[in-house]
Amino acid sequence: MIHGVAAAITWALDTVILSIALSNAAFVSTPQAIALASFTSTFLHDASSAVFSFLYMAARRKLAQTWKTIRSREGLVIVGAALIGGPVGMTGYVLAINNIGAAYTAAISAFFPAYGAFLATVFLKERMHAYQWVGLFACVVGVAALGYSPVDAIPGDWTLGIIGSLVCVFGWGTEAVVIDWGLRNASVDDECAMQIRQTTSAVTYALVIIPLLGGWGCTLDIVASSAMPVIALAALLGTVSYLCYYRAIAKIGASRAMALNITYSAWAIPFSLLLLGTMPDPRGIVCAIVIILGAITAAADFRELFGTEKN
Repeated sequence: MIHGVAAAITWALDTVILSIALSNAAFVSTPQAIALASFTSTFLHDASSAVFSFLYMAARRKLAQTWKTIRSREGLVIVGAALIGGPVGMTGYVLAINNIGAAYTAAISAFFPAYGAFLATVFLKERMHAYQWVGLFACVVGVAALGYSPVDAIPGDWTLGIIGSLVCVFGWGTEAVVIDWGLRNASVDDECAMQIRQTTSAVTYALVIIPLLGGWGCTLDIVASSAMPVIALAALLGTVSYLCYYRAIAKIGASRAMALNITYSAWAIPFSLLLLGTMPDPRGIVCAIVIILGAITAAADFRELFGTEKN
């Protein structure tokens, strides 16, 4: 369980630091830079993470193992999961934000662990006790309540926004379950899977998404700006987070790993206070407590912990 908690904490730090980078003038210098900020920042984040992953795997002398994995059936499945969770899921997320706003998007996308847990139960035969489902539900509701803030009007098309949110839920939930399936093969290493995931996402953005959006000019401007070192720092934390997340999936399964991972929204509250000076409101504190307690309940097998599991 410690890997899932570590994944959430490092992803919370990643999120807060990336928000600092997004306040840089390079992201707001032109209307195009503002419109493409989510895409360019995600690309540079994942590209930097892919570089860190390469260096890490080189130091571990596992690059050959990654190359061997990517040519296997399980490796190709991991590539597919990376596409679903990265470019597809993130594109849906951005589409939703642009059309229904961040509040509704955060509330709807928070349901991806519940969807993923359902998939894992059906296809991977992962068993969750009744109290774990209750914990997962509490966690999801807490995240939705934390992210939701009523708005008078939406910025775009409601239908497109809902579709984007559902694509996001589908992408993120499916990715974890497919990765879980791939890691059940003893020949597939979770660190290799992480490197494949980050590299696949970066390459897809570089060759498909950024060119389609005409965003290379904005991207290069950001690379040359003072925002890039901050993005790189966030990406380093993101790399650690994915290492821990994939290790958690391998050890405790997709359902429990997702429940722990989504607690990053709660951990982001104290980090925002420390790094940005953002004071949390009472609702945020209550939601954070509900999220963390719910996630622990969903991820822990209390019968095993207290020795009451029947043989």
